[in-house]
Amino acid sequence: MKFILQPGGALHGAFRVPGDKSISHRSIMLGSLAKGITDVEGFLEGEDALATLQAFRDMGVEIEGPEQGKVRIHGVGLHGLKKPQHPLDLGNSGTSMRLLSGLLAGQDFDTVMVGDESLSKRPMERVAKPLRMMGAVIETTGEKGTPPITVRGGKPLHGIHYDMPVASAQVKSGILLAGLYADGETSVTEPAPTRDHTERMLNGFGYAISSQGSTVCLHGGGDLLATRIDVPADISSAAFFMVGASIAQGSDITIQHVGINPTRTGVIDILKLMGANIQLLNCREVGGEPVADIRVCSAQLHGIDIPEALVPLAIDEFPVLFIAASCASGKTVLRGAEELRVKESDRIQVMADGLQILGIKAEPTPDGIIIEAGQLGSGTVVSHGDHRIAMAFAMASLRSSGAITVEDCANVATSFPGFVELSNKVGLNIRAVN
Repeated sequence: MKFILQPGGALHGAFRVPGDKSISHRSIMLGSLAKGITDVEGFLEGEDALATLQAFRDMGVEIEGPEQGKVRIHGVGLHGLKKPQHPLDLGNSGTSMRLLSGLLAGQDFDTVMVGDESLSKRPMERVAKPLRMMGAVIETTGEKGTPPITVRGGKPLHGIHYDMPVASAQVKSGILLAGLYADGETSVTEPAPTRDHTERMLNGFGYAISSQGSTVCLHGGGDLLATRIDVPADISSAAFFMVGASIAQGSDITIQHVGINPTRTGVIDILKLMGANIQLLNCREVGGEPVADIRVCSAQLHGIDIPEALVPLAIDEFPVLFIAASCASGKTVLRGAEELRVKESDRIQVMADGLQILGIKAEPTPDGIIIEAGQLGSGTVVSHGDHRIAMAFAMASLRSSGAITVEDCANVATSFPGFVELSNKVGLNIRAVN
């Protein structure tokens, strides 16, 4: 699939983007391991979250739905999963594979996990290494430690303290999920804050977990108790329209019911530092997660040196922030973002390549990028199957001088089903062609 985008336009209207992907994944995982029936609303019916749902069905969990974002999970308890009849196919979802690595280490059966071409290139040793320190037997493939992954069950796990060398919510969560099955205390210290959805949701399921400074810990051997979960709209999906409205003159949008977990709001902080006009309205808490309506009006953005402390809080939003940087006066510099090179694609290099094709001076560095603002032109860019790259370049059309074609866009469905339809409704001129 490719996107063909005509230049110009402005964004208007009040609307809601799909449910938070991180919370949707975790609702299925913890709901399946809980005692009783967990009801979920706002579940993201994208391919990544559906891959997690199917994995637990394959391990014997009865799950009703999803139907219009509603899912009912008949939990089997921490020790009720059954050996799947075939390898678990997790598609494009690195979150599923890394979190399941920890969870499956505590089972009494062996499991093999596989993924699509993109996921099969992503590093898994970062989570396998600390899990092995807990006693898990995990086998990755090749010198780079990529999928397929084999997790050998029936091995006793023991709690550890792990100082994470790189800030990663997925690694932290994988260790904590293994800690549910481990003897003693499991604790993780992170070098910078990362999203804390796992910790919040464990509390919501009645499991005692404590945080002190940058360290989070739990004791194994407890139980998860079924609950209700209302999944807020995903700030990572909202970010595309936040940037689009900021750069397109005359725009005024309100994105409703967006999760504003403080470990995820780096995109708002960075855009405000660049001069964006963003207001948080109707702030409230839903199911332990802070939520707000986000109003964004067009503004004159200026380039900045992005504070490194904000990098982990906006790690998924940088592709579209690079589009904002290309439309901001002056120069924008990003450092300390090596993690972007091991996402669904090398997001630093792929974005730099695309921006250069469109006439923007973008210089990749080992841990970031330097972007000098300019006039976005026309051309064909390749997303390399990365959903966030594809959607970022869609927003670039709002300020381009000519048509933009984005190739290899099928994976947009992994996180944002209905992206093309919503984009056209609020002011883009986008056509998807197979």
